[in-house]
Amino acid sequence: MKKINIVILLIIVISCGGNPDNNKNKFEYKKIEKKEGVLDKKSKETVIIINSNDLMKFDKNELRVFEGQKITLTLNHTGKMSKEIMGHNFVLLKKNTDLNDFAQRAMLARENEYIPDGDETIVYTNLIGGGESDTITFTAPEKGSYTYICTFPGHYGLMKGILIVS
Repeated sequence: MKKINIVILLIIVISCGGNPDNNKNKFEYKKIEKKEGVLDKKSKETVIIINSNDLMKFDKNELRVFEGQKITLTLNHTGKMSKEIMGHNFVLLKKNTDLNDFAQRAMLARENEYIPDGDETIVYTNLIGGGESDTITFTAPEKGSYTYICTFPGHYGLMKGILIVS
C-alpha cells in the first residue's frame, strides 16, 4: 500500500514539474497607438456620427472641426423609446447663448420639436425616437467653442457637449 501511495505521489510531482520555458506565454501583446481626434486641415468636409440612447446620453461630448469645413452630422437614437417619451435632437447654439434660459424656453416649444423662437441656434436636427436617425449638413462657424444640447424637456443637463472650431 505504501509503495502505491509513493508511486502515485511521484507521478503527481513529476507531472507538475517540467521545463520552465513551457510556462511562458506563446503570444505577445503589442501596444497599438490610437490616433483619436486627429483632424485633417486640408479636408474641406468631415462626417460626424453621434449616438444617443434611452439613458439620456450622447456618446460624444467634444467635437473638433475647422472653420469653414462642410460638416455632415448624423444623430442616431440607439434606444427603443418613442420620441414622445424619450426624444432626442442635436442643437448647436451660438456663442454666449444663455443655456438655462434657452433650455427653459425650449421646454415650452413642444409644437416646434422643442426649438424655441429666437436666433440662438446655428443648426439643429429633427426630434427623433428610438431606432431613428437624422442627418444635417452645415458649414462650421468661425473659430471658437460652441455648446450643443438636446432640447427635449429635462435632457440638456446630461445631453450636452462642445464643438471646438479651430
